[in-house]
Amino acid sequence: MAMPNDAVLEEAAPSGIVAAGPLLAPSPARGRPDRRSPGRERLAKRATARTFRRVTGLLLVAALIATGGATVPDPAGSGWASPGLVGGGGWPFAGAPLSPEEAAGASYLPDSSVVRLGDGRVRLIPSGGDTPITVDASDPRVAQAVRSDSAWLAQGTVPGGGVDPATGKPRGYRDMSARALLDLRLLTRPNGASLASWYTKWRYSWPRDSAFAAAAFTVTGHPAEARRVLRFLARAQHGDGMWAARYNPDGTAVADGRAPQLDSVGWVLWATWFYRVQTGPLDDELPELWPMVRRAADHLAHSLDAEGLPPASSDYWERDHRREEDPRRPTLGVVGPVLAGLRSAAGLARARGEDGKAVEWERAAGRVSDAVARQFAPYGYPRSPIRDGLMDTSVTFLAPPFAPADPAVTAAIGDAQRKQALPNGGVLPGEHWSGTPNVAWTPETAMFGLTDAASGRTAAAVGRLDWLSEHRTPLGVLPEKVGPSGGQAGPAPLGWTASLVLLSVSALEKPLPVPPTR
Repeated sequence: MAMPNDAVLEEAAPSGIVAAGPLLAPSPARGRPDRRSPGRERLAKRATARTFRRVTGLLLVAALIATGGATVPDPAGSGWASPGLVGGGGWPFAGAPLSPEEAAGASYLPDSSVVRLGDGRVRLIPSGGDTPITVDASDPRVAQAVRSDSAWLAQGTVPGGGVDPATGKPRGYRDMSARALLDLRLLTRPNGASLASWYTKWRYSWPRDSAFAAAAFTVTGHPAEARRVLRFLARAQHGDGMWAARYNPDGTAVADGRAPQLDSVGWVLWATWFYRVQTGPLDDELPELWPMVRRAADHLAHSLDAEGLPPASSDYWERDHRREEDPRRPTLGVVGPVLAGLRSAAGLARARGEDGKAVEWERAAGRVSDAVARQFAPYGYPRSPIRDGLMDTSVTFLAPPFAPADPAVTAAIGDAQRKQALPNGGVLPGEHWSGTPNVAWTPETAMFGLTDAASGRTAAAVGRLDWLSEHRTPLGVLPEKVGPSGGQAGPAPLGWTASLVLLSVSALEKPLPVPPTR
């Protein structure tokens, strides 16, 4: 998704905008005296200055839009302020935002995406439709929609986090999990495109987010939805094994000039392995996934340099790699997913009997692992492999459930958590974050919670999940960001956060698998 790039400006103007000409004052013809009067010359200079400011402003806005995501500041009362989506339980599980005004006093009917408004009436989307209607609570379509949503939840499991041994009572995350699952379903289109959120700049499918959605559907016993997401990724993959940075809901790549993001290749491989471990052989239902895995893993293996590192690329920050502290080498946000992806691909190859490919990808993973030990470990696993490099959440990509536990990595995760912590209880995307300094990002907070839960640090995980639960919208939906006063500061729901919460709560109940390191 359009992750932490709200302070990012690309240095180049977007294509199709000509910056030459009007930005410079016209110069007199060579060899010909300038015959303008002083007054007319001053007017010309003023006009040129106005033109410069106007064009510069247009270039700035265009660059912000072209570089995507949450880069363009939203005015007060922005459309993303909806606290949640209205659904109806019927295929194709359409969702529509509820305005903040309508949400006053409203709540979801239990285990559904049907909303009871403050005046007692009910808002829902009828089966087969995409437009909300408001009906009396006795309307039979209300009960039908609730039954449909509840039945879908019952097909799998809704993780609650298990029992707190100190009190003997359930930890109480079931409501948050049910809402996250229902929201993920509303964000996943019939073709498998899993959208980051519903609002304009988020209404795209990022392969990275989609991978986590597939894993969340898998771990909660909803394999049909996971298969749909993975099939979408298989269809969208390029012949060279890569994916575009993001896709429109119809599956076409977004042509906005941003380069492919190498970390997404690793995440898709990890999610495919995760699905296979939980459900069984790929060839039984998803024969198209092995060609996808082979193309993706071959791309990663062949991309490694002499040091064993993949090329520099933007990662989940969606920032031009040339603006990193070490622009020559990849960030941990790229290296961690590449390592997890190669290990996952090797595990898939072993399970399929493709021993040659398994050995090839295991060797590639070993080279990346050795490079991490040489390049990142001596400095405490910072985002960029330099002395005193800044920390960010990507250090969790080297820990469970993506890699085996390691004491040095665990210490680095604690260091990152301290350096990214905010007074409101959440975390920034990274140390010395250049964006809004007092707004917490829920995906990063949830990622720390996931690695804590998957590593057996239950108390820390519960603390993160409690914070996320307490900072949902009034409808109980997980937002993208939380402001300094604890209120919603980004669109809701956010698919990536929903997926991470579901994985975290599940990890409290049973261990999550970790890609093999052989």
